[in-house]
Amino acid sequence: MTAQLPRLPKGFVFGAATASYQIEGAVDADGRGPSIWDTFAHTPGAVAGGDTGDVACDHYHRYAEDVALLKQLGAGAYRFSIAWPRIQPDGKGGVNAAGLDFYQRLVDELVGAGITPMATLYHWDLPQPLEDAGGWRERDTAERFADYAAIVHEALADRVPYWITLNEPFCSSFIGYAEGRHAPGAQEGHGALAAAHHLLVGHGLAVRAMRAQRKNDERFGITLNMNHVTPATDAPADVAAAARAELLANRVFSDPVLAGRYPDGEAELWSPISDFSFRRDGDLALAHEPIDFLGVNNYFPQYAKDAPSQEPDLSRRVATDIGVVDVPPARLPQTAMPWPAEPDGLRRLLVWLRDSYPDLPPIYITENGAAYPDTVVDGAVQDQARIGYLDGHLRAVAQAVDEGVDVRGYFCWSLLDNFEWAYGYAKRFGLVHVDYQTQRRTPKASYHWYRQLIEQHA
Repeated sequence: MTAQLPRLPKGFVFGAATASYQIEGAVDADGRGPSIWDTFAHTPGAVAGGDTGDVACDHYHRYAEDVALLKQLGAGAYRFSIAWPRIQPDGKGGVNAAGLDFYQRLVDELVGAGITPMATLYHWDLPQPLEDAGGWRERDTAERFADYAAIVHEALADRVPYWITLNEPFCSSFIGYAEGRHAPGAQEGHGALAAAHHLLVGHGLAVRAMRAQRKNDERFGITLNMNHVTPATDAPADVAAAARAELLANRVFSDPVLAGRYPDGEAELWSPISDFSFRRDGDLALAHEPIDFLGVNNYFPQYAKDAPSQEPDLSRRVATDIGVVDVPPARLPQTAMPWPAEPDGLRRLLVWLRDSYPDLPPIYITENGAAYPDTVVDGAVQDQARIGYLDGHLRAVAQAVDEGVDVRGYFCWSLLDNFEWAYGYAKRFGLVHVDYQTQRRTPKASYHWYRQLIEQHA
């Protein structure tokens, strides 16, 4: 497949991505405090198989081995996340030097291998003491996040040129505080909307804090998980359902960040559950703080169909109960999640972004990949389905670039099989297979395919 792949522009960055709680393990090592994901994973019934991130891929102790895998892959950049509880176990106050030292070592290892570090400051592992005080429902968490961002930036900015404030605030707010499928496991209306808002406030405060102490030419951005949304049919009810789905999945975050406005339709959708009293003058300007790039995570498109709300009492609805179900066409293959695999959905999303936001900054695809039931046979993993998925989505990126979308890079999710949140260890996304009993790493066929693709673009 690689030989026919359309060439991407000169300087296009190929990389891989991971997240701290999903791979690091060592949850009580060197002064690290508990996060909401430690608490959630240890809650009976919260995670499939009773799995936790206590050990995960033991990356905390094996980071040099994993950087060597990145170097062998030929990755130009590595997107990793920093665990806030390692830096500030209570989410505020003094710095835990031992925790910060780990990321110093990791960054030095990356730079020594010729790999550009891209740091994500928040990939969902909020310090538990902040959640105990209200978490992202409270404005104070946004302010503490900016303090933490300034600490990490001051320590690493001489070697880290790319900074992402938040990973997927949709998941942090709506899946964590409305659906309850992720930490902290809450099921709320007003609280989830407050969390979504305060995440964007925290993003803006963090960008301002880091930009004020800029050392070189660091670039600052945010990563949003987004889906292209299509009505399941041409029926007016389904068209209206698609508008609601697009509001929830995309515009709650993309409109403030990229256009400096709150999205049309949100008051009509959520006024029964929230008065939006968490908003203050100046908050929209914070959410719209200028960014140098936009990170886009995408795995699948949405096909929205109108449906009854799950909770008939308007005042008791959670924020994600908006009367929509996803009904992807039966023709689309599914990954192990199961999510529909349609590469053109990524192209349509990128074109939608270009057409919706005239001041759109350069885009990096900061996550894209697929889970399949991989097994090691005779020392190898023949994950041809994943190769097909990656090939199709990189073709979609190339087509979007040809159509004028400014996409600068692509980060495969994920470098390693890892703790897949509420799915535990049941789903494998990695280019590298991990035997969780022995921690043996086995590069899959997709790893070798991606390495060849990178070589062809060198």
